[in-house]
Amino acid sequence: LALALALPSVALENGLARTPPMGWMSWERFRCNVDCQADPRNCISEQLFFEMADRLAEDGWRELGYEYVNIDDCWSAKQRDAAGQLVPDPKRFPSGIKALADYVHARGLKLGIYGDLGTFTCGGYPGTMLEHVKQDAQTFAAWGVDMLKLDGCYSSAEEQAKGYPEMARALNATGRPIVYSCSWPAYQGGLPPKVNYTILAEICNLWRNYDDIQDSWDSVLSIVDWFFTNQDVLQPAAGPGHWNDPDMLIIGNFGLSYEQSRSQMALWTMMAAPLLMSTDLRTISPGAKEILQNRLMIQINQDPLGIQGHRIVKEKSHIEVFVRPLSQAASALVFFSRRTDMPFRYTTSLAKLHFPQDAVYEVQDVYVGKMIGALKTADNFSVIINPSGVVMWYLRPMALLVEPWHVVRQQAPG
Repeated sequence: LALALALPSVALENGLARTPPMGWMSWERFRCNVDCQADPRNCISEQLFFEMADRLAEDGWRELGYEYVNIDDCWSAKQRDAAGQLVPDPKRFPSGIKALADYVHARGLKLGIYGDLGTFTCGGYPGTMLEHVKQDAQTFAAWGVDMLKLDGCYSSAEEQAKGYPEMARALNATGRPIVYSCSWPAYQGGLPPKVNYTILAEICNLWRNYDDIQDSWDSVLSIVDWFFTNQDVLQPAAGPGHWNDPDMLIIGNFGLSYEQSRSQMALWTMMAAPLLMSTDLRTISPGAKEILQNRLMIQINQDPLGIQGHRIVKEKSHIEVFVRPLSQAASALVFFSRRTDMPFRYTTSLAKLHFPQDAVYEVQDVYVGKMIGALKTADNFSVIINPSGVVMWYLRPMALLVEPWHVVRQQAPG
C-alpha cells in the first residue's frame, strides 16, 4: 500500500454502483465445473449464462434490480492467444464473450467477468500480470463487459499495490462504464494498517474484505462475526460508489435452513452489501425466491444514502440488534437470534436502542408485511425471534411529540 499512497489520485470517477450492485454470480453454486461432457447442464459454459440471463429477465428478477450476470473463474482457455489476448475456452464458449454480452444486453441485463491480478487465476487459468493490465481492460471493454471482478491469487503484496490502481486507470481509459470489484483487501487481511480504506474507495466500486463464502451456516456466521467485530473500521468505508462485499448470497442452495436464509438476506441488507445470488435460478424453490424477491428488503438494501448499518446490542441471551439509517429519517432494525433451542421473546424499546426521544414511528415488518402503527420511543415492545432467525423492521417517523412550552422550557436559562 505504500506504493498506492505514492500514486496520484486514481479515483474511479465512473459514476457507477451508486447503490450496491445486484445480480447473479456463478462461483459459489457452480464453482470450476468444466466437465461439459459429463455435466452439460451445470458446467461453466455459455449455455449456463444464457439460461441464467433468461431466468433473470423472465422470472421477475430484473425488475427488482438484479441486473448483473457475472461469470466467475474458469471461463478462459488455458493459454492466451498469439497476440497475448485472453480468449474464452472455445469448446465451452464457442460464440465468444462478445456474443454472450450481446445476448445479456438484449434482455436488459449486464455482463460481469472475472480476472486475476497474478500469474494464474485461483483456478489455474491465465492471470493478468502487470504487463497485461491495459490489454485486458481493453479486451473486456471491446467485448461489452459491464463489471470486472479482479481476484488476487498468485500475486505479491507489491504487485497488488501497483496492479489494482493500475486496472482502475485502465478501465477508466477504455471509456466504457465498467464496475470494478477488487479482492485486494481480502489478500491483505482486510484491516488497517495493511488496508487503507480511504484509498480503496477511490480505486474500486466494491471489494472483497474477507474469506470466500461456503454453502454453510458456519460460513455465514464467520463472515457476520468478522464484519461486525470490525464495523468501526468497515462501516465508514462504504457509501455510494464504493461498497464492502461480504460475498455472495447462498440462499436457495443446500446449506441454509429457511430461517438462516432469511437471516442472511436481512444481515447482508443491513451491511449495504451487494446482492449477488449464487444459486440455480432454474430450480430455485418458491420459499428461497420469495426471500430474494422481497421488495421492501431490496428497497432498504438500495437506499440512496448508502449508509452501512451496524450492530448496537449483543445480549448474553444470544440476541443481537442491528440498525441501519435510511433516507427520509427512516431506519431498518434487525433482531437476530444465535440461539439453537427455541423461539425467544425479546423485550426492549426504541429508547434503549438510542432512537430520538419523544418520536413516534410507523413500523412495518419486512418479512411479514404487517404494519405496527404509532410506536413511541419510550414504549416497551416484544419480538419473538426463531432460532438462527431474524425479525426485521422498517421504521418511518410519524411526528414529534414536542409541545412548544416544552421547547421553551428547555431553552430557558437555568
